[in-house]
Amino acid sequence: MSSPQNSSHLQVALLGRPNVGKSTLFNILTRSRRALVRNEPGVTRDIQVEPAEWWGKKFDVLDMGGVTESSEGFSPLIKEQVESVLEYVDLIVVVMDAKAGLVPEDREIFRMAKESSKPFLLVVNKVDRFQDRDLVLSEFYEFGLEPLACSFEQSVGVDQIVEWVNAHVSEGEHTQRQGLRLSVVGKPNAGKSSLCNRLLGSPRMLVSDQAGTTVDSIESSFEYGGRSYVLVDTAGLRRPSKRKEGVEFISAVMSHKAIDHSELVLLLVDGTEGPSVQDARIVEYCLEHHKAVILVVNKTDLGEESIPAFRQSLRRQIEQQFHFFVDIPVVFTSAKTGQGLKDLFEMIETVRQKLYIRIPTSQLNKFFVDVIRQAPAPVWGTRNVKFYYLTQTKQVPPSFIAFANHPQGVTPAYRRFLANRIGEQWDLKGIPLRIFVMKSGRG
Repeated sequence: MSSPQNSSHLQVALLGRPNVGKSTLFNILTRSRRALVRNEPGVTRDIQVEPAEWWGKKFDVLDMGGVTESSEGFSPLIKEQVESVLEYVDLIVVVMDAKAGLVPEDREIFRMAKESSKPFLLVVNKVDRFQDRDLVLSEFYEFGLEPLACSFEQSVGVDQIVEWVNAHVSEGEHTQRQGLRLSVVGKPNAGKSSLCNRLLGSPRMLVSDQAGTTVDSIESSFEYGGRSYVLVDTAGLRRPSKRKEGVEFISAVMSHKAIDHSELVLLLVDGTEGPSVQDARIVEYCLEHHKAVILVVNKTDLGEESIPAFRQSLRRQIEQQFHFFVDIPVVFTSAKTGQGLKDLFEMIETVRQKLYIRIPTSQLNKFFVDVIRQAPAPVWGTRNVKFYYLTQTKQVPPSFIAFANHPQGVTPAYRRFLANRIGEQWDLKGIPLRIFVMKSGRG
């Protein structure tokens, strides 16, 4: 198993039962809203990892799932996951709840922290009245440590936590996540977390047969074939009509945010079910936001066993469902067996090269002159639109600016025509190219 995060500085894990305030502390320490915070036990199911910097010192903070002794739902998976990750962290902040008091599960959590042999700090959250401090802390002294009274909602005690962490943090530069950012999206149970686990080689993300396991989007750095990647496993995107109030609604928002901050989206589809209207909407969202997409057909091993002419049948379904994006790249894989993994990375690298292509302006303009001669010029009012030259911007995916005398006359259809011809000329099919038109000083 690899460490949860490739970095050169310490990792601080937040450990505790559900709803004790770990995610609130995570957001304070990282100055973010990455962790979901709701008055609902068990919202954090996966591991959030984010960098933090306080008083000139840097460290990673891990917000982990709430540990319980329940044998129902995700609880056993969460506990197993947390125990495995504790092996790789450097410091542990054990969070307990003053309002709930000391409960048997707190003793199990304290045991986990102690047996990890890592330095840990015991904090008791929700001590909202200073005058009640001694009373509410009294029962937590059974652990033989001096607990730190905190109220994360009021930011009380946070400075002391940071002081404790900084005492263990050595000076050093933070290693930023580097590499192509890949977002993994798709409907629940398509196999997203299983694919991520296959890529990462570790159980960083929960895998179960229950829909909706992944709530937040989880980032992990990894290498494959000598190249660096940042992998984002997102919550399953359901149709809005099936989205429950609460966790699933926030999950969809965070999935869209993950897409917005990625360079390449891997849309995972269950090959035994085929693509759906919701998958098509995800692709539409990606294209609207100018994100490159690879359609990853998962469970190919099962499909080939049970469905005659599986691949041909799937391709027909893909053509029908994604009729608006006929060039969408497709890869057949199996997260369970690793089938198609090499093909997937070959496709990723092909798309990467296309995303970062730089076309000399001289080549663009020679091409541009030839193309605009082949189609009737757009008309603005009673005048033909005259183009002067075309140049590429520094944006990713590739974007281009065409200068003309009347930009208002260049219709979306004509922009698509230009984008399609550029895609054909430089083998950029499957990449959402953008064409901007600006007024030239000549016109």
